[in-house]
Amino acid sequence: QVQLVESGGGLVQPGGSLRLSCAVSGSIFSIAAMGWYRQGPGKERELVAVITNGGSKTLVDSVKGRFTISRDNAKNTVYLQMNSLKPEDTADYYCNVRVRRAYSEGYVQLWGQGTLVTVSS
Repeated sequence: QVQLVESGGGLVQPGGSLRLSCAVSGSIFSIAAMGWYRQGPGKERELVAVITNGGSKTLVDSVKGRFTISRDNAKNTVYLQMNSLKPEDTADYYCNVRVRRAYSEGYVQLWGQGTLVTVSS
């Protein structure tokens, strides 16, 4: 069984910073892309950032220049560094990974439990 454990959410003032972490544990053969989605109040879930196992990164336009995604393959962990936070960044943030649990299996997409980020003065 594979588990995703997220941490790092909280309340921050506009202009502040937070770093989200998502650690993947359990029976893992390999991890492909790792990413973050968010769902704000009354909004649909949207992709924020994704990083491939080769290190290629994609970020949504609204966070470019403010957010950075990175991963530590030795720790099976993906990070989202969020700087210059704005009230519109307020949302539940979800980790998403594509994991292969055994050589004989294909990749499956797994979600974290979500961590709330609130940007408010």
